[in-house]
Amino acid sequence: MPRAWVWTQLAIGWLPMWALFTVLMMSAHQAPVDEAAPYALRLMAIAATLGMVVHRLTARLPWPHPFRLGFIAVHLLGGLVYAISWFGLNAVVESLLRGTIAIPIGPGLGPYLVVGMWLYCMVAAVAYASREAERSAQLQALAAGSQLAALRSQLHPHFLFNALHTVVQLIPLDPRGAVHAAELLAGVLRSAIGEHKEWVTLHDEWGFVQRYLEIEAIRFGERLVVRSEIDPALLDAQLPSFALQTLVENAVRHGAAPAIEPTTLRIGARLHGGHLLVEVDDDGVGADLAAVEGSAGTGLRRLRERLAWLYGGSAGLVLRGAPGQGFGATLKLPLRRAAAEEGGDE
Repeated sequence: MPRAWVWTQLAIGWLPMWALFTVLMMSAHQAPVDEAAPYALRLMAIAATLGMVVHRLTARLPWPHPFRLGFIAVHLLGGLVYAISWFGLNAVVESLLRGTIAIPIGPGLGPYLVVGMWLYCMVAAVAYASREAERSAQLQALAAGSQLAALRSQLHPHFLFNALHTVVQLIPLDPRGAVHAAELLAGVLRSAIGEHKEWVTLHDEWGFVQRYLEIEAIRFGERLVVRSEIDPALLDAQLPSFALQTLVENAVRHGAAPAIEPTTLRIGARLHGGHLLVEVDDDGVGADLAAVEGSAGTGLRRLRERLAWLYGGSAGLVLRGAPGQGFGATLKLPLRRAAAEEGGDE
C-alpha cells in the first residue's frame, strides 16, 4: 500500500476523534474553541503517533486461532503502557510549550488512563479488522486465480480433441488435405498452448480464429461460408483469451457439421453503449436453447464461468436460436483498450 495512502487513512481516522475531544473539552471545562481545539489536536497527535506502535504490535501478534487468554493479557499490558505513555508524553509536550512543569490531569488520572486504554483498543481493533479484510481479499484472489487456471486447463484439451478430430476425419477422404490440416493445426496449437495471458486483443484472437477456420475450410470446403464484420477501430480491445474461438468452434461443431447444405457463419465485433459486442451467428441446423444451457460439457459453460470470475456481473453471454433456425451467441464485455491497460500497470 502506498505510504501516502496510509497517512491519508490515519488522518481520516483521527480527525473525528479530534473533533470529539474538542467538543468534550468545551463542554467539560467551558474552554473556548480556540483553546480546546489546539489542545485536543495535541492529544490526538500523540495518540496517533503511539497508535503506529500499536499497529506494528498487531502485525507481530496476529489474531490467534484458536483464541488464547494469553492474547488478552498481552493486550491488557499493552493498553496500560499505551495509556501511561499517552499521559506522560502529553505532560512533556505541555511542559515544553508552557516553559514550566505541567501535568494536565483534567478530570483525574483514572479517567485519563481509561480513555488511553480505550484508544488503544480502538487502534488495535481497526488494525486487526483491516488485516482480516486484506487477508480475505487475498484468499478470494487466489481462489479466482485457481478457478481460472482450472478452466483454462480444461479448454486446451477440449480444443485439441476437436481439432485432431477434424484431421482424422480428413485422412480417408483427402490425405493431402489431412497433411495440410495437420501443418495448420501444429501452428494453431503452438499459439494455443503458448498463450498464458488471461486477456488478449481482438486483433490477436481474430488472427488465431482465422487459422482455426483455415483447418475447418479444408474439411468442409464449400459447405462452410465465413462472413466477418469486425470494426477495425476495436482491434485493440481486450477480451478473454479463446473467447471468440469458443463461440466460433461451437458454431462450426453444432451448426455447420451436422448440416448438409452450406452453412454461413457470421462473425462480428462492434461497440454499443461502452461495451464490446462480439457476435457469432450461423444459419445451420440450430439447437434447443434449454439443452444447450443445461449441458455440463460445453465450452460455452466454461466461457460463462470465466466471465463471472473475470468481470463479475458486468459481462454476459446471450444465446439465441431454435432447432432448424440457426444459432447465435453475443458476448458483451466492458470495453478495455490494450494501450490504456498497459499504461495503467506501469
